[in-house]
Amino acid sequence: MAPLQIFSITLLAIYVILIVGSSLFSKKSDSIEGYFLANRSLSFLALAITFIASWWGAGSAIETADHSYQNGISAFWIYGMPVLFSTGLLFVFARAIRKVGSITQPQLLEERYGKAPALMLSVLIFLFMTITAASQIVGIGIFFEKFLHLDYKMSAIIGTGIVLLYSFFGGFKAVVRTDIIQFVFLLSASILVFAYAYYYSGGIPAIKNIADTKGLTNYFSFTHQISSNMVYIITFGSAWMIQANVWQRISAARSPQDARKMIGLSFLVYIPLYLMVTFTGMLALGLFEEMPQGGVISGIINDYMPPFLGALIFVGICSAIMSTMDSLINTGAMVLCVDIYKNKFRPDANQKQLLIVGKLGTIVVTLIALLIGLEIKSILKVSWLAADLLSTGAFVPLMVGFIWKRGNTIGAMSSMIFGTVFSLYNLTVALGAKLPLPWEIGTAKHVLIGMLGSALVYLIASFLSKAEPNKSESFIAKVGFNKS
Repeated sequence: MAPLQIFSITLLAIYVILIVGSSLFSKKSDSIEGYFLANRSLSFLALAITFIASWWGAGSAIETADHSYQNGISAFWIYGMPVLFSTGLLFVFARAIRKVGSITQPQLLEERYGKAPALMLSVLIFLFMTITAASQIVGIGIFFEKFLHLDYKMSAIIGTGIVLLYSFFGGFKAVVRTDIIQFVFLLSASILVFAYAYYYSGGIPAIKNIADTKGLTNYFSFTHQISSNMVYIITFGSAWMIQANVWQRISAARSPQDARKMIGLSFLVYIPLYLMVTFTGMLALGLFEEMPQGGVISGIINDYMPPFLGALIFVGICSAIMSTMDSLINTGAMVLCVDIYKNKFRPDANQKQLLIVGKLGTIVVTLIALLIGLEIKSILKVSWLAADLLSTGAFVPLMVGFIWKRGNTIGAMSSMIFGTVFSLYNLTVALGAKLPLPWEIGTAKHVLIGMLGSALVYLIASFLSKAEPNKSESFIAKVGFNKS
């Protein structure tokens, strides 16, 4: 075994012992709010770090660099722009979300519309969180496979097992604690990888010359392929804006003001972080004639960095993937525990019973995600499937419900049913079913039909059915959107 792999395994083992140990020996949560929201005791700075870490995961650290190596700076649109779009919208709604004071999104939707839309949203969130967690499992499986020369399935199982250990025992507080550690690791790793890529490539002027020589005329064009890249903003941006693990962090803030400060700080930090990863991939054009096996990040670590430093970077990248996976698993378990088990089956369950179910839910979400991740070995494909389901199925009734009083229960249910059927139909075709489809999956036409169709169904169904002024007006007054 090469020195790089020996150092990597040793440092990873030390890292795992520290992370899992901090969860095992920390004060245990004695309530469901403590397990999933840390009793709303965390500062906005701590929540901002975990907010950033929850999105800056495998897709950001690995996929963005690989896409920017191939397509140039326009790759920023795939992950960076959707995150900024989502965070910008959340900045507007953060105070309102926190004012509701609910633990989960379905609880919020039940207060706005009723039980049926809340249950529908619970199912959608559970599916989204589980499928998206699977994308992170794919990420860590591929990274372990290429970097440590392990079998992909074994790599995925090991990485997932680490996350399950500390998430199971510590709940949301453990997720936040490890996210802060993991963010420091990833930030240090990203800066070092960027520095090595910049030094050995000759910098931006050298990359411009190489791009010109290879005929890559749009390599430094930010608006290149803007029409196709808008698909990512609409689909990923809409889905991520209502992503339940993000709202979980907003709900965990001490106050509405803290919630908004957390989002604002995160927005400002995301810009340099995503640009740094994008430029790292572009600088790799001066390091490799073709995409290295295992991706740009692995290639730089293996070929240009000393073994011990490369091992530190390896742990940093792993921590980024795990920081995203843990928040997805924790939120999926929260939905199972609070919105499905407690609200629909056992409303009289005590805190001890709910804590047990919450921990069992953590195992259930992890195992289902692992099964998906072992079968579909593509981060972007799995992420797209999850985002399409949530953006078409839940975005319109959830967000418009904050500002439009005429929107009602029938409108919300109709919109959610349309979006769910639409996305599942596309998924069936994507998996090989021979069904008629007048648009190409993953195109702007596909996204616009889904989103606009969901909005149109919501509006028409709400207008054609009985208004619910008491319910809608009290909710909108509570969150602070008092104008129609």
